[in-house]
Amino acid sequence: MTRIGLIGDFDSAATAHRAIPKAIALAAEHLDILTDARWLATEAIPDDPQPALQDYSGLWCVPASPYRRAEGALAAIRYARESNTPFLGTCGGFQHAVLEYARSVLNHPEAAHAEIDPDAPMALLSPLACSLVEQAGSIRLLESTQIRAIYGVDVISEQYHCRFGVNPAYEALFDRGDLKISGRDPTGEVRAVELPTHPFFIATLFQPERSALAGKVHPLIAAFLAAAARSTRHP
Repeated sequence: MTRIGLIGDFDSAATAHRAIPKAIALAAEHLDILTDARWLATEAIPDDPQPALQDYSGLWCVPASPYRRAEGALAAIRYARESNTPFLGTCGGFQHAVLEYARSVLNHPEAAHAEIDPDAPMALLSPLACSLVEQAGSIRLLESTQIRAIYGVDVISEQYHCRFGVNPAYEALFDRGDLKISGRDPTGEVRAVELPTHPFFIATLFQPERSALAGKVHPLIAAFLAAAARSTRHP
């Protein structure tokens, strides 16, 4: 059994939250594996999350931020990154994965999310130039990246529901670390990142889970589940 932890605060009104269980079920059937996906509320994740998360084969930080406890989401992301637990972040999960890396690895504890702290001196996540609420758009996947290998093409089209993304003023910070930009929109703004030194650590501003609402198996979600199934961290 491949146990997946869904990091986020379940809301039946969130389209992504309704889509994610379907996306997992479709990908699991496609891969012929058994999965057990469980919602993990951010306020229930302690600062030391290992006891709570060590039995999960994969962690998915889901959309619909602000989370009730952002520090819980950040702690879970750090655990996934440091323990080599397969990780997928979508929308809010993407934003918090970037934020966690900037704080913990790039030594910028002052990095902030403008949705939570609009007056922060270092708003690493800032309002998008154009809101992407219920929008779709194309993304160019960079050469020699894991996400491009997963999709098998260099340009994709995906759906969004977000208002915040990586602040271009701070994008150069990531040149100093292992977290790499792996997808950009037509204007060059960051839409996907990945950690090549990790077995599977990919985060996207778009919401691939929405494909499940049309009954489609998504290659990124299938790749995430396959990585989780290969993980040694089975309960």
